[in-house]
Amino acid sequence: MSAPDKKNFLQSAFAATAHFFGPAPAIAPVTGEERVREGTRFWQQRVLVSTIIGYAVYYFVRKNLSVAMPVMEQELGIGKAQLGLFLTLHGVLYGVSKFANGFLGDRCNARVFMVSGLLASAGFNIMFGLSSVAVALGIFWLLNGWVQGMGFPPCARLLTHWFTPEKLVTRMAVWNISHTIGGGLILILCGYLVLWDWRLCFFVPAGLAIICSVYLWKTLPDTPASVGLPEVSHVAQPKDADPKKAPGFSRVLKENVFKNKYIWLLAFANFFVYTIRYAVLDWGPSLLNQAKGIPIQHAGWMTAAFELSGLVGTLLAGWVTARFFGGRCIRVCAIYMVLTIVAVLLFWRVAGDSKVLNTILLGSIGFLIYGPQSLVGTAAANLATKHAAATAIGLTGLFGYASTVLSGWGLGALVQAHGWNAGLAGLGIAAIAGTILFAIAWPAKAHGYEEEAQKDASS
Repeated sequence: MSAPDKKNFLQSAFAATAHFFGPAPAIAPVTGEERVREGTRFWQQRVLVSTIIGYAVYYFVRKNLSVAMPVMEQELGIGKAQLGLFLTLHGVLYGVSKFANGFLGDRCNARVFMVSGLLASAGFNIMFGLSSVAVALGIFWLLNGWVQGMGFPPCARLLTHWFTPEKLVTRMAVWNISHTIGGGLILILCGYLVLWDWRLCFFVPAGLAIICSVYLWKTLPDTPASVGLPEVSHVAQPKDADPKKAPGFSRVLKENVFKNKYIWLLAFANFFVYTIRYAVLDWGPSLLNQAKGIPIQHAGWMTAAFELSGLVGTLLAGWVTARFFGGRCIRVCAIYMVLTIVAVLLFWRVAGDSKVLNTILLGSIGFLIYGPQSLVGTAAANLATKHAAATAIGLTGLFGYASTVLSGWGLGALVQAHGWNAGLAGLGIAAIAGTILFAIAWPAKAHGYEEEAQKDASS
């Protein structure tokens, strides 16, 4: 390697390391156009990397229950309806928490918020792993559901403050791999931990979450102003607009969120997107093990294919939206959902007990359902603007996690009474309903910044 190449390599390595373990954020204003650009790029990369890692680890202490459930059924004598109720109550409370914390997330320090939630979730996982009584297990999982709602709002605040709407489509698609990385890795890890003791499925992820909390505290900033940088420009302001005049928070919530029909359509559509997503993620190992006779460790890998295929689907959805649809996320959601209907029907009627075919079709469903799952948040954030992004995403998330009434308790009770065929038929109906709602929202714009700027200029 030549001397210049060595120098460039060392500089790149140093810069990459700084993204993970760099110095504490500076608060002195950054001056000079070139220094501002360099500083902004540095913090944008750090925000993206740190939030991906942080939110993936949130999944370690949220989606670990699904692999442990079959063993808990045998050892503790807890039935499917009870386990489904755990999933439903956890999901509903998580959705309420995500919505309530969205209000705080739009106004609170993102680093403090995200770290506090992750540490609390680790603590409740430890308590869950130490318990054996159904009531105690339910209480600790409910409490975990609430603090889990503190994970997404700070990510929404960071991403919408650090990236423009044009860049947010692709950056948020990249960020959404945190779901698939976290969900996929924890399924694989717990698929082996459960062979030793189901309680390790909660103790080990909790330890990893504590380590990650230290990492997030070291690396995350808040808004650009918190590190001495100017705010990222989101739209060209009218000539007569007052740059010092910021829209009132209550007005933004009313106009950009609660009176926006497209955000409500997104919320209802998200209900059915999450019904499919969590039905497969929560019940996939049980379905494959109990209905198709596949060993639990293999079922964990096969369900992980659903998550990891979703990673590719998420990235492609973001690229297609930016490249061919001008940032109009809802249109891509509608197309993905049509294909999801086909994949669910094939999994139900064609897959049989073939490991290969089941893995391929589960992966296809994951590839397709994670496109809308990621784009709903991006669409809501851009329509509501950065001033109310966390609240808008919280609202769509509230509906998304309310779906656990169907995907958790509802599916558990349905399968217990009528078998897995009835459950899979229900997923096909959910895919059809979601497709219809996205189709109704087809005319929505890419974002709401221009309309907001016009309102500010006329007020």
